[in-house]
Amino acid sequence: MASSFSASWLRGDPRALAFLPDRFRHRAARAEAVAAAASRSLAPALHAALVARNARLAPSPARERNLELLARPGTTAVVTGQQVGLFLGPLFTLYKAASAIVGARALTEETGRPCVPVFWLQTEDHDLPEIDHSFVPRCAGEPLRVALGLPDAATSRAPVAHRRLGESVTGALAALRAELGTHPQADEHLGLLERAYRPEATMADAFAEVLATLFADEGLVFLDPRDPSLAPLAAPLHRRAIEEASAIARGLAERGSALAEAGFSEQVHIRPGAPLSFFSPDGLEGPRYRLDPTDVPGTWSLVGHPDGASVTTAELLSWLDREPLRFTTSALLRPLLQDTWLPTAAYVGGPGEIAYFAQLAPLYAHLGLPMPLTVPRARFRVIDDRTRRLLDKLGLSPDDMATPRDELLARLAARGAGEAFEPPEAVEARLLDTFTAELTRLGERMATFEPSFAKAISRTDKTVRGGVSRFVARYRRAIAQRDQVTGERLDRLRAYLVPEGAPQERIYGLPYYASRFGSRAFTRLVLDACEPFSGNLKDLKP
Repeated sequence: MASSFSASWLRGDPRALAFLPDRFRHRAARAEAVAAAASRSLAPALHAALVARNARLAPSPARERNLELLARPGTTAVVTGQQVGLFLGPLFTLYKAASAIVGARALTEETGRPCVPVFWLQTEDHDLPEIDHSFVPRCAGEPLRVALGLPDAATSRAPVAHRRLGESVTGALAALRAELGTHPQADEHLGLLERAYRPEATMADAFAEVLATLFADEGLVFLDPRDPSLAPLAAPLHRRAIEEASAIARGLAERGSALAEAGFSEQVHIRPGAPLSFFSPDGLEGPRYRLDPTDVPGTWSLVGHPDGASVTTAELLSWLDREPLRFTTSALLRPLLQDTWLPTAAYVGGPGEIAYFAQLAPLYAHLGLPMPLTVPRARFRVIDDRTRRLLDKLGLSPDDMATPRDELLARLAARGAGEAFEPPEAVEARLLDTFTAELTRLGERMATFEPSFAKAISRTDKTVRGGVSRFVARYRRAIAQRDQVTGERLDRLRAYLVPEGAPQERIYGLPYYASRFGSRAFTRLVLDACEPFSGNLKDLKP
């Protein structure tokens, strides 16, 4: 079985470091990355687009200062990004943004060069089922899944940049308020969501508005690659991705083979000879398709197109000149577009993105771009008061949740048995053995002068055995009830910390925690707990 690249990399496994050095850990390497990024300036057209896009967000003097800094030569960026999930998607979205902010501060302090946090809104993607919902933990039972209920979610191939929320968002907001409305900070946070997530708003605009409000004081800057004014700036990269597809795919395939030989799997499968760009033949807001080479030189099939359509290289390049917004990046091309546009000193990513960067060295080399620092995002586990009470009652630690449920239950049962509880069968045997011995001795003594006493002994034996049996049955039920309560408590604890067996941060969204503790208070807690250039798992205790 292939090893997890990101886990091996974070452990400092030499096999992983051979593909992606952990430069983020070393101050000298961080300074080199900042110096390299500082030599690249932001294009005036890109800066103008950023200013216009960010002007649509909640006012933030800190963001305005950061935008001014980006216009100056020598300013660098720490970039992170995420799909524009409903109500910000999983908690790790917040953790990524906080990591970029804290990382930018640290690089500024270390090097004396201005460094700005930038959030890349991943609006080119089309995978609605990944982003059309949010999960809320509950005190009992399964987590609440709040979803948009889009009828075409599973089949849509259009970039999510153009997806409006529609009327179904009102139902999702109502479900959140019904579930969370009694919490002390619910009005503040749910009000923020209700102002941003309007039926006429796009998923991207609502997402950006909420995240920008949470980090207004920190000046987080937002970039939307589907901004029409940016499309011409992406065209040169798409042109190379098409014209040099064979060489690029060959280099990536060789990298993939080397990863496999080292015991790792490719995070992104490489199609032989295929470009890393998507194309939308039906218009700017139409479905996007991968391109695969055909047996006819210079002709590409549109993978998944219902009519089996194809397109020539000449046609692609013609469309690229006329309507570059018809082209979107794949997961492997997106970082290259980012670093073509921005003076990126570091990219903050999660486990999957770290694995992407392990594949990308040949592509950066092919395009003549320096790779930025790859920095693991902060990882948190929220231990709130409800979770702490369950941990205390069970005598467990958060790390115990890595143990399989049945194993934990067996450990808890053994601990309980060791404290006080004798098996019911043993209790019954001990009580009856003592009684039977005394009754037999008394019967033998009485039989010498009162033969009829045997009937009284028999009746007494029957009565006592029945009473003991009833007593032991009740004892057994009490123990079973205790085990059931323990099991229920363990299940609630696991639902808080490892829902569906996954880390909490990958399943639950912000609304539950912000409704309990406050949007800004929880954001501040995350920022204060962030350690730049760490990647270690930490517990948050609101």
